[in-house]
Amino acid sequence: MNPRRFALGLALLAAAPALAQDGALALRQQSLAASCAACHGTQGRPPPKATLAALAGMPAAELVAQMKAFRSGVRPSTVMRQLALGYSEAQLEVLGAFFASQPRE
Repeated sequence: MNPRRFALGLALLAAAPALAQDGALALRQQSLAASCAACHGTQGRPPPKATLAALAGMPAAELVAQMKAFRSGVRPSTVMRQLALGYSEAQLEVLGAFFASQPRE
């Protein structure tokens, strides 16, 4: 057996769990963010002239803080309080990371 191929195979096997976790996280982020798309646009970019906030590129900590403010009722809303109540702390962190990673345009 070719030693270089063997070493490459071992490296790929060692990396597989991390790659699978990255893929699972990306899928989890996208599935959580999909519920935001109806109002905030695909990938957090609403259509031009929309009055709703763009989530794409928003710092994760800011998005999480806003969601917590909606959830607690500190920030008044029509729909967002009910939506925010449905997310766990971990899910809010995942959403924050996802939208922070999206380009604004």
